[in-house]
Amino acid sequence: MIHPVDKNTPVAIRIDSHLKALTKSEQKVAEFVLNHLDEVMYSSVTDLADKAEVGETTVLRFCRKIGFKGYQEFKFSLAKDISAQSQETKNETKEESFIDSITSHIIQAVQETKAMIDENSLNEGLSMLLKARSIYIFGVGTSGITALDAKSRFLRTGHSVEAITDSHFQAMTAATVRSEDVVIGLSVSGSTKDTIDSLQIAKKNGAKVIAITHHARSPITKLADIVLLSGGKESPLEGGSMTAKIGQLVVIDLLCTGLALEDFDSSIEMKEKTAKSVTGKLY
Repeated sequence: MIHPVDKNTPVAIRIDSHLKALTKSEQKVAEFVLNHLDEVMYSSVTDLADKAEVGETTVLRFCRKIGFKGYQEFKFSLAKDISAQSQETKNETKEESFIDSITSHIIQAVQETKAMIDENSLNEGLSMLLKARSIYIFGVGTSGITALDAKSRFLRTGHSVEAITDSHFQAMTAATVRSEDVVIGLSVSGSTKDTIDSLQIAKKNGAKVIAITHHARSPITKLADIVLLSGGKESPLEGGSMTAKIGQLVVIDLLCTGLALEDFDSSIEMKEKTAKSVTGKLY
């Protein structure tokens, strides 16, 4: 029998108190978590299952047995524990300038994206977009903001594009797409349910899917024809972190610049047209 624990009990203590009640495969998850707390905080359920060499269902059972409803609640609690420990350490040491800290994280996100992006996948994605009748970009929350920014960039190169950030409209739009269309799905975690549900509908209707995510092994990648990885991870306490958004924007910039280079003269003409269209909006 698994006994309930106080919701404020640190994750590591929860695991220790339940260790003997776990199965052998669940104990493998427990041991990995205890030895890699910082790493697990940024891992998807698929990532953790792979690293612990167990199935995803084992990870989910492990989470429930130590008192959590699911994996996301487990990660959220773990992030709170690590954040509290980090704050204690900061109080004991000289704090780095927040300007230096933020700048270094942004630079790191750009460098990570450069290292993670696969050029062959990028070129395949560009070829797919060049042939597309219409481009649809799905994202919610902060990824929705990136989707709107991407729409602005794609419009300036003369492509038919729409950014949908409401989950209901995403689903309805996905039901209307065709095989000539491309849907870009944005999700840092790769586990955003609303976006993934809509991509499933689009996929059933024959649309091509490009996923932009930080996690190579996540639910969104299983649906995608092309996966483009972005740098800048985020913990459950940092939903919508600037570094993760920077990583997404770098990938969008690569796609838009790549499209412009493929049809340079036409892109220049469209940039001039779109720029002139808003000149009257300026004093």
